[in-house]
Amino acid sequence: MAARQPYIDSDTSDEAVRATCDDATICKRFASSKSYWKDPYIQYFVRSVGERKAPEINRGYYARVQGVNHLLDAFLRKTQCDCQVINLGAGLDTTFWRLKDENLMPRKFFEVDFPTVVARKIHNIKTKPPLSKPLIEQPTQQDSLLLDAHSLDSDRYCIIGADLRDISNLDEKLKKFQLNPELPTLLLSECVLVYMTPSQSSNVVHWAAETFPTAMFVNYEQVNMSDRFGQVMIENLRRRQCNLAGVEACQSLDTQRERFLKTGWEQSDALDMMTVYSMLPQDDVARIERLEFLDERELLQQLLQHYSICWATKDKLKLGLSQLAF
Repeated sequence: MAARQPYIDSDTSDEAVRATCDDATICKRFASSKSYWKDPYIQYFVRSVGERKAPEINRGYYARVQGVNHLLDAFLRKTQCDCQVINLGAGLDTTFWRLKDENLMPRKFFEVDFPTVVARKIHNIKTKPPLSKPLIEQPTQQDSLLLDAHSLDSDRYCIIGADLRDISNLDEKLKKFQLNPELPTLLLSECVLVYMTPSQSSNVVHWAAETFPTAMFVNYEQVNMSDRFGQVMIENLRRRQCNLAGVEACQSLDTQRERFLKTGWEQSDALDMMTVYSMLPQDDVARIERLEFLDERELLQQLLQHYSICWATKDKLKLGLSQLAF
């Protein structure tokens, strides 16, 4: 029987979840400054490189970024970019600008997060020309930038402040900004569903399956959380008032897959990040492993075995989405 969760005030918990957005951005800023991967845009969201991060943390973020990008880019190529992307709980993510630079732009790229996070991101975009110019330098004359405190919309990029636990409001806001349910759609969430109760995250996943007949959902988050290492991770987050309300879906790769198969998705697969790390292009893995000496490889393995990528597909248009994998 699961241990009883201590009560954490929901406002405090939401604030702690919003703080994880800064944690991830700071870690990505540091790892990219060490040349684990290139991200010329993250500096506009986090000015300082900050204090040194342990090599296993940098390699963990490398696996996360490369693994998620692998599936995203494969989807964009499979659909020939005639699709849309929705990043749920996007935080200060820079994927839109990377795709623009690499000529892999979907028809439209949507981001959703808490209104306070979105307000900060919009401020950064408005005040940093390298971020704002790509939004309005599109080849159409009609391109315009619609802006208010908690949303920004252009022809190819849209960011919306919304609470993912309020599905009807989320759906209404996305459709207001020209979301097209008939287009092939990739939904992405990274360490987002785990902060929602199982019923709330099931609602998000079910809404996505119901709304988009041709779609792929990519979810990166914790796994194998019932062992000792997982319990320590839970305790560390709880000490920061951060409650993993959805941890029961993170017990195994099977529970990750089942969440999708029970809510209307046709096919679902999941891998732990140690497996993903071993399947990434090994010449690049060898390059990043030369960047810093790793004292304890066992710690990296433990860390990567407690995160996973799960992906699910529905394929009414018969594009072959079920073939997308590592």
